[in-house]
Order: sequence, then C-alpha cells, then structure tokens
Amino acid sequence: MAKKCEYFFAPHSTWAYIGHERFVALTRKYGIQVELKPCNFGKVLSVSGGVPLASRSPQRQAYRLAEMRRWSEFLRLPLNLQPKFFPVQSELAAKMIITAQLAHGTDAALELTGAIMRALWVEEKNIADAATLEAIASSLEHDGGALLKSAETASAEAEYQRFTDEAIAANVFGSPWYVVDGEGYWGQDRLDFVERALAK
Repeated sequence: MAKKCEYFFAPHSTWAYIGHERFVALTRKYGIQVELKPCNFGKVLSVSGGVPLASRSPQRQAYRLAEMRRWSEFLRLPLNLQPKFFPVQSELAAKMIITAQLAHGTDAALELTGAIMRALWVEEKNIADAATLEAIASSLEHDGGALLKSAETASAEAEYQRFTDEAIAANVFGSPWYVVDGEGYWGQDRLDFVERALAK
C-alpha cells in the first residue's frame, strides 16, 4: 500500500505556490498517495494564534517580500511579489479543487491547484472570480462550468469545512502544511524533511 501524505493549504497562499510543483514531484518520485485538503485558513489562524497578513507589523510584511524574492530567484520560479488581485478570497477556488478531485481524481486536482496558484501569482488573475476559475478549469480540458456548479453546492462546502476541522485537529497553523506518518511539516522550506519522511 502506498504511503500517504496529507496536504493542507489555501489556494491563495504564496508559500503553497512556491512549494507546490516541488511537492508534487516528490510525491510522484516516491509513489505517494496525496490527500489533498484545501481549507479555510482564516478559521485555522483564528484558533491557532496566527495573524492575518494585513495585520502584521511593517517589519514582518517587508521581510515576507524579501523572502519571496529570494525563493523566487533561487528556484527560478516566476512570482509577482505584489499581484494585482491580492489579498483575495479563495474559498470558491478551494471548493473547485475539491470537486475536481472528486470528479477526476487527485492528479487532476493537483494540476488544477497549480494552475489556480499560477493564475494569481504569475498571471495577474482574480481567483475569487467565478468566470476566471471556470476558464482556468476549461484550459485544462475539464468542463469548467460543471466544476464551478459543483463547487457551489452544499456538499462541496461540507468537504471544505471537514478539511478545515481536520486541519485544526491536526494542529495546523500555516499553509502549506504536510503530514507524513502523523508528523506535521510547516512550509515549503521544510520539503527536504518531507522528502526524508517520504523516503523511509
């Protein structure tokens, strides 16, 4: 049986975007079964002591931008440090990823996740906009309208809330968050440790 890795994240998370493709590559390298769990990090932060970006001190906000630039240059990964549509509400995007996973499987959902993240952090698109999300899904040869309709259902909302509750129960407090063999790893800069865990 393949080893599993839970992947908690918010689609608008800078650090989830920076780590996403490397994480996907690791899971394929080691034949890992990903449990994709986009969730409500506003709620997660509210119970874990986190501070929303807009409420952080100027020093912390400036350092975040410096780290983003460093990682972008180091990984040669395109990244707009201050994209046009950020901050942004990503609940609908998260629920579309959930419905893509249910309809088409985890690989398709991971691909859609990457496309949504790139749309925000590279392509200056508004991932809170339903038409934009539909177009992104359609560009991957999905029925974007059908996925969007499914994302707006009560069942998608229930899954979104379930993943959020699971994140809180697992003591998650940041995005991305990876869980391997019951042990949590916070942030794309912990992927070296995640790989060691996956390789065991």
